[in-house]
Amino acid sequence: MRTSKLLAVLFALAMLVAACGDAPAEETTDDAGGGDTASSEAPDASESDGDTAQATDFSACQVTDTGGVDDRSFNQTAFKGLQDAESEFGISTSVLESESDADFEPNINTFVDQGCDLIVTVGFLLGEATQAAAEANPDVNFAIVDFDFFDTEATEDVTIDNVRELTFATDQAAFLAGYLAAGMTETGTVGTYGGLNIPTVTIFMDGFLAGVRHHNAEKGTDVEVIGWDGSDGLFTGNFESQDDGRQLTEQLIQRDADIIMPVAGPVGLGSAAALEDAGEGSLIWVDTDGYESASQFSDLMLTSVVKNMDVAVFDTIATAIDGSFEGGLYVGTLENDGVAIAPFHDFEDEVPDELKSELDTLREGIIAGDVSVSSADYEG
Repeated sequence: MRTSKLLAVLFALAMLVAACGDAPAEETTDDAGGGDTASSEAPDASESDGDTAQATDFSACQVTDTGGVDDRSFNQTAFKGLQDAESEFGISTSVLESESDADFEPNINTFVDQGCDLIVTVGFLLGEATQAAAEANPDVNFAIVDFDFFDTEATEDVTIDNVRELTFATDQAAFLAGYLAAGMTETGTVGTYGGLNIPTVTIFMDGFLAGVRHHNAEKGTDVEVIGWDGSDGLFTGNFESQDDGRQLTEQLIQRDADIIMPVAGPVGLGSAAALEDAGEGSLIWVDTDGYESASQFSDLMLTSVVKNMDVAVFDTIATAIDGSFEGGLYVGTLENDGVAIAPFHDFEDEVPDELKSELDTLREGIIAGDVSVSSADYEG
């Protein structure tokens, strides 16, 4: 496959020299492994900025979890990193969408067999399959979103030389969202729920809870959080069913929650539909700016807890292209802009200036290490 791509690129360059013409981009769609593969050939170098390094023989490939690249959230944001790299560097990109956990290993191996230069796996659930593939193929570079290889017995991080671990301190940004929710609620009750009870989900929920508790401590309020108590909470058990998201949200609404943060990818669209039907309340989205990615519900989006996975994936691809790729741990934080809360958009005029100022101060306090984002450090 890579040989044929190289021949195609050499042919295109020869035609360019002979006729000064541009070779058109070609898009193909094939089925492989357990999901759908979408592959886009790189544009000709002449179509890009002359100052931009080209890598037309480089292929970056992504294996999604079960949410798929159109989940308006997690996988979609990571895939944007591939698309941005394709546009910037002239590489080819491919994606395999996993329909179940059983697809993770065969999808990864499909890309290994195809000779992908960098394979990006997306999600905590792909950790085991990614590690196995990386150790079996030390000459292939991998990146995994939301997984930190950790030796539980030695209680220390493990570095796999050909795997870049892209993790995010989302509790920092979720803390700000929780403080905001506590300052904006009209009922005194806010809610959250997750897709699966796994660390990369509960870290959002715990930061959110900590932010609410901090507001209660600082302001003398008594805002209640339904859906997470610091150790257990509400989960749909999947990242696919919008009906499940709707049902949980209806339960939260019945218990007077007027601001809800689903941490469940496209399941959260069910929450938005339930709030829209209720005619009141607002939503805090996660992973990406929901005002843009779920624009049909933009009027409900108070803010979003953003993970800049696209930037992390793009930067990792850039290092793989220029030969500076290194395995090991990356952590996106408020300080390095790896995480953030999104603009308030339609709620901009409704959020009091005093509350905005407090959020700015809290952000600096978190960066400085003066403000804890763990709910365990606050009384319930």
